[in-house]
Amino acid sequence: MLDSIYTVLSALWHQDFNALLTPGSAVLIYLCVGTLIFLESGFIPAAPFPCDSVVVLSGTLAAVGVIDPIAILLLILVCAAMGSWMAYLQGRWLNRLPVVQRWVNAVPSEKLQTVDKLLGRHGLVALFTARFIPVVRSLLPLMMGMRVKEAPKFHYFSWLSAILWTLLLVGLGYILPSLPEPISKTVTMGLMAAPVITFCVALTSWLVFKLRSRLKRSI
Repeated sequence: MLDSIYTVLSALWHQDFNALLTPGSAVLIYLCVGTLIFLESGFIPAAPFPCDSVVVLSGTLAAVGVIDPIAILLLILVCAAMGSWMAYLQGRWLNRLPVVQRWVNAVPSEKLQTVDKLLGRHGLVALFTARFIPVVRSLLPLMMGMRVKEAPKFHYFSWLSAILWTLLLVGLGYILPSLPEPISKTVTMGLMAAPVITFCVALTSWLVFKLRSRLKRSI
């Protein structure tokens, strides 16, 4: 059983389409895809997981009949939304820590009000955009857990953004087999590289921000 799960996980990670076409792999594909989406959406250490390309690949597998399209849509949607909810709960818990409360209290009140207004007005756009960026995908819901007290408002933003993200990527994967082979291969390679590129961009931006902060302090 563990060997089969490892094989499916490895095939998903490396986008090995042929390995995923083996008979009897559908149940394991559902299990592995749902687990990857939930973990990557809810926990920052899981950011390197290639979830965007896995979602697209799921659409392709649904198009060729390996898995059921409705089942995979619902599975990815629920796991993405519940993963964000888990990140939100982490933010609520962290906000109770004295150290975190001191950090928040040190921020000017007008800045916090600006953050609250932005999250309230642009929560859907922010969460939808964040779903395409590793680290930010789980970091933004965590921050919303610290600032957005109304859980129903968060659920509204989270589920709606998860619906849009899932339909877009699964739909893209679903139409890939109908495209000419050169275009299909190019799109697939781009999707495989996208999570790595966005993760590197996010990491570089964070390092630049930290470096600038240290330079300002030293001046």
